[in-house]
Amino acid sequence: MATIRRFEEIEAWKTARELTTLVYRLSGVGQFERDFGLKNQMQRAAVFVMSNIAEGFESATQPQFIKYLSYAKASAGEVRSQLYVARDLHYIAQADFGIAFDLAEKASAQLARFITYLERNKRSRQVREEAAIYEV
Repeated sequence: MATIRRFEEIEAWKTARELTTLVYRLSGVGQFERDFGLKNQMQRAAVFVMSNIAEGFESATQPQFIKYLSYAKASAGEVRSQLYVARDLHYIAQADFGIAFDLAEKASAQLARFITYLERNKRSRQVREEAAIYEV
């Protein structure tokens, strides 16, 4: 696995970004737009997927990173559950449901594989500083 230097390089983050954009697009029209509770919760859950990946990456230790990746995976599951509600209430079409569900499922699977990789490779991510200069 190549060294990841920025969270924007993480494939699960890229998928989560795509999912978030789609959730905002789908929840911004018709009856869905007026269901403030579901709309807000689904948007927040989608944003949490990508935010927790970023926050974990920027954390100090690998165990913290894994913890945040787990939170991101949980939020991806939350989005999948909320998509059923949106579909059952006819806020979104079946085709849009399928696309969004597949993205949420893809992000979840990517996160699961990444977590497994990090757990198996304890030394794969160590805290380091590049050319830090401290003035006292």
